[in-house]
Amino acid sequence: MEHGLFLLWLAYMGLLVFGALLLWQAGAWHRLIDADPTGLTVTIVLLFTGCSIWAGKRAWVLGLQRQRLDARLAASSLIEPTDWSAEYHQGCALPGADHSIWLQVLGERAHGPHEMAWWLNGIQLKLGLLGKVIGFSILALQLGQMDSFDASQSSQLLKNLTGGLGIALLTTVTGLTGNILLGLQLMRLDRFADALVADTLAAGLAPPATPPQEPPHGDRPRGP
Repeated sequence: MEHGLFLLWLAYMGLLVFGALLLWQAGAWHRLIDADPTGLTVTIVLLFTGCSIWAGKRAWVLGLQRQRLDARLAASSLIEPTDWSAEYHQGCALPGADHSIWLQVLGERAHGPHEMAWWLNGIQLKLGLLGKVIGFSILALQLGQMDSFDASQSSQLLKNLTGGLGIALLTTVTGLTGNILLGLQLMRLDRFADALVADTLAAGLAPPATPPQEPPHGDRPRGP
């Protein structure tokens, strides 16, 4: 299927957007923002959104490369090949070409941009852990300022303690959720890129197709 990877990403994002709308109708987003004065939760959500949009663009690019490779292998395209696999095969066909170098070039084009996305995916988790540290630090500071327990200040004290604990839990949960959901997208991109590289190498090892030999004039073709 043409652009099957992009359509899969589109369906996946549709489910996420539907879930986000349900949370918005339930008022969860407003409570989430109000409960985190550090802004780390919003930062994680924006980072996840930006990386997911990039993953969709990357899925489209990989789908185009897959389509061009299939068209070139089927010999159905009369356009000059400009895909990564054609670049690899043409480079390996040069006199004195180092196949390992061209394999590294092919691997860089297929997987190189994913490294930054994986790094940003880890940043989501680290931001969640940072919010956890900040939340528990606020909690510890509030407990350290308690010289004596006053029943009249119990409500304010509980509010401050709950605020620090809420920051710790919300940022951690948001970071973990974003890390898992974005990791699923990036893992699918990596597997698709692996298949693209493997098929490119297999196409280079396959013998060229030879046209059928016509029998000499006046002779019957061989057959039963």
